[in-house]
Amino acid sequence: MIPTILIIGFIRTVIIILIVFYGFRLITRYILPLFVQKTIRDMQTKMQQQMREQQRQGKREGEVTIESNKNQQRNNVKDGEYVDFEEVE
Repeated sequence: MIPTILIIGFIRTVIIILIVFYGFRLITRYILPLFVQKTIRDMQTKMQQQMREQQRQGKREGEVTIESNKNQQRNNVKDGEYVDFEEVE
């Protein structure tokens, strides 16, 4: 005969596995889609705000603007600017 402690331990383990399984199923079926919907909604509103800002800053036809990239690092060459010369014969 199997000791009752082993049976109780086995039943307890099975119950814990079932609780974890159904908890995971609950999260993936109900809670995760709500989180994804909220994230998508936030991204849509951010994109709409960016589009509105771009439309406000719309450029007229024929207008020339020069925009520099602020993230670009300048090359500080101590020897000066390098010029590639060609020999002329």
